Amino acid sequence: MNREPTFENALAFAADLIRIPSMSGEEGEVAARLQEEMRVLGFDRVEVDGLGSVAGVVRGRGDAPPVMLSCHLDVVAEGAHEEWEHPPFSGEVVDGHLHGRGAMDIKGPMALQVYAAAALADRAPGDVIVGQVVYEERGGWGMENLVRSGLVNPAAVIIGESTYGDIALGHRGRAQLEVVIRGLAGHASAPDRARNALDLLPGVLTGVAALARRQESDPVLGLASLAPTDVRVRPESPNVIPDEVIVVLDWRILPADTEASLIGRVEDAIAEVLPDVPAGYAIECRLASERQTSYTGRSADRNLLTPGFLMEPDHAVVTAAAKAVGRRGDPATSAHCRPWTFATDGGWTCGVFGIPTIGFAPGEERYAHTNRERLDVEEARWAFSRYPSLILAVQEAAGSG
Repeated sequence: MNREPTFENALAFAADLIRIPSMSGEEGEVAARLQEEMRVLGFDRVEVDGLGSVAGVVRGRGDAPPVMLSCHLDVVAEGAHEEWEHPPFSGEVVDGHLHGRGAMDIKGPMALQVYAAAALADRAPGDVIVGQVVYEERGGWGMENLVRSGLVNPAAVIIGESTYGDIALGHRGRAQLEVVIRGLAGHASAPDRARNALDLLPGVLTGVAALARRQESDPVLGLASLAPTDVRVRPESPNVIPDEVIVVLDWRILPADTEASLIGRVEDAIAEVLPDVPAGYAIECRLASERQTSYTGRSADRNLLTPGFLMEPDHAVVTAAAKAVGRRGDPATSAHCRPWTFATDGGWTCGVFGIPTIGFAPGEERYAHTNRERLDVEEARWAFSRYPSLILAVQEAAGSG
């Protein structure tokens, strides 16, 4: 090992990562910087999968089941630089906070995970994997591919999304749906020759609003939520009767929801308002998708659905994690356990692949995806001090299950 796994070095590494822009599909430079740091820290193995996600392994002293720490390499766009109090790619530490895009979502916690794993060299009873993935911000292609590839096979996962020191045990998922209304285009000077797709828009929105008012609820995750967020008209020319209108829906879903069940419920809700679609029109409901291309050159059409998940509060991994972390100022009391309000890659590791997954990291959710993004340095220092105990406790709990 050529670099000591100290908090000060981890903080400097976090600042380096912040200085590298890394939108989804453009993570190559930050992935290379991560690999460099892992090797300097003495990771036993550093590999990259076909999409460009990075998996480093610190070998354990025994054969206890491996635990994976995971964040993501991509960040959201920074927006107008002049709107930031501190430059978004500065990585400055000012007034006790690390500032910039990715400071708490998620390059700050990523650096802590990398250094916490390195600090456990020859101490952990089993391997500690650090899997930092691409494309988390656009549906989780990186995590899905990393686990399916077999490059990692963890018995438990610790996600580094901000929890403000709590233990996160799940979240609602997110689905982006589209309701497509089709008619017949025509010149606006002769509307009688066309079938204006906008004519059915009020009925569609009425049906969606009725469905939004009768969402299902979970006692831990809370109420699912549905909202129309965009209306796209095609063609866009103002003197043409449009033959296509696309209504975009954002649906925060519960873990049991599936693509088929979501589409079916939207179709039924619209049918209650529009039981007989007029001749010359059609309505289709579908899951939204987009063409995604990784920085390694792989492309795929990806559905925009991030699954939800929920760990039982009395699961051995959850209780062990809460006890190991404790609370700031009261380490003898188990950490508070709660869900995240946003979606994470835990929807893939636990919701799809069934791997026990919890979340732990410093940072306040209110700063995520804003031009005020920051990470409290002393909170990060405390979280870094708790990571070794957390990793060892989760590893032991995973081995006893």
